[in-house]
Amino acid sequence: MSHVFHRSSLSQPPVVSHGDGIYLYDQAGKAYLDGSGGAAVSCLGHSDAHVKAAIKAQLDQVAFAHTGFLSSSPAEALAERLIALAPGDLDKVYLVSGGSEAMESALKLARQYVIEIGQPERTRIIARRQSYHGNTLGALATGGNAWRRAPFAPLLMDVSHVSAVYAYREQEPGDTHADYLAKLVAELEAEIAKHGADTIMAYVAEPVVGATLGAVPAIEGYFKAVRAICDAHGIVMILDEVMCGMGRTGTLFACEHDGVAPDICAIAKGLGAGYQPIGAMLCTGKIHDAIARGSGFFQHGHTYLAHPTACAAALAVVERLVDNGLVAGVSAKGETLQEALNAAFGQHPHVGDIRGRGLFRGLELVEDKDTKAPFDPSRKLHAKIKKAAFDAGLICYPMGGTVDGQRGDHVLLAPPFIITDDQIGTLVDRLSTAINTAVQ
Repeated sequence: MSHVFHRSSLSQPPVVSHGDGIYLYDQAGKAYLDGSGGAAVSCLGHSDAHVKAAIKAQLDQVAFAHTGFLSSSPAEALAERLIALAPGDLDKVYLVSGGSEAMESALKLARQYVIEIGQPERTRIIARRQSYHGNTLGALATGGNAWRRAPFAPLLMDVSHVSAVYAYREQEPGDTHADYLAKLVAELEAEIAKHGADTIMAYVAEPVVGATLGAVPAIEGYFKAVRAICDAHGIVMILDEVMCGMGRTGTLFACEHDGVAPDICAIAKGLGAGYQPIGAMLCTGKIHDAIARGSGFFQHGHTYLAHPTACAAALAVVERLVDNGLVAGVSAKGETLQEALNAAFGQHPHVGDIRGRGLFRGLELVEDKDTKAPFDPSRKLHAKIKKAAFDAGLICYPMGGTVDGQRGDHVLLAPPFIITDDQIGTLVDRLSTAINTAVQ
């Protein structure tokens, strides 16, 4: 009997033994191809020598120093490197221990910023339906997934949620791209007008929606339009790249695809590649300077901020991603994965959509391909796919509630950037077995 409080109290997972490349092995010796990088975390696989060496070297110096007293060389070097690579006017890095912390920090920074510039009436956040921004209360409130929010709804702040930018289901038949974009823009502007522009603190979105929608990029032109709206109304633009950033979509920062830069950006997951828990919130010099000239103190913090060992690991990860060209290879490998998925599932009667960018791909399951009708939620198809895939030696990331937080199923794929073409073939073969087993 395990004393670990596992994610599910109904079963105990096998215990991992070791990792090698894109594979994980349990104590019984079974190998699992990590087709989702856990939760889009393990971008370098599970045995990267450069990152492990950096961790060991840092431990020989110092494992931890509290940021209330001391900074560290790894933190300073990591922040310098991230800003050198970051888009737009991002200029400062607040280093935390994961994605939810990064998003909570982003929300609190946006609030403190508007106070510091004399606009305390700005309290409202606008986010999107079917988004996911973390599991702390502020981040959960900002997210738009009904299933995750429901048990904690009485504890959550009031947040406005606009359309998910989900063309597969939301673009009306006969609407052109321009028509759909115009409707999205009008909806956002109407929501701002409804509450008054001077009450809106921040707009929050994932450039490519991951866990709750299954690798859905925004349509072309959407984020440029949002950026213009935020600028016009003095709204802080926060982009959540916790899952889709750090090279996952083919550029180091996912927003580079859309030709925009945020005022605040959250990253995590691939930043540490699973070797250490770490996340970061990046902000513009304008936001940082408003606090520096005002109260001079960000009223927020966690014990493990800028943990030296975690920062050393993350710096080594960034070196692998950028200096060793792994991000540069993601787009081509992503196309190979997309082609393999199209070949296997393009005519599948229960795969309605195959989407994504880079090595961040999703498949949406439907009961009827022509009508796009989802499976009955009581079937828990996503859970059956996850189990069948795991039995077949594949780790993937199926989720339910794709359509509205209750109905719909998808599978998210986010394999390590070191995956080979042959391994892509193995991944797709095992996924095909799992989906066909589950839909029977």
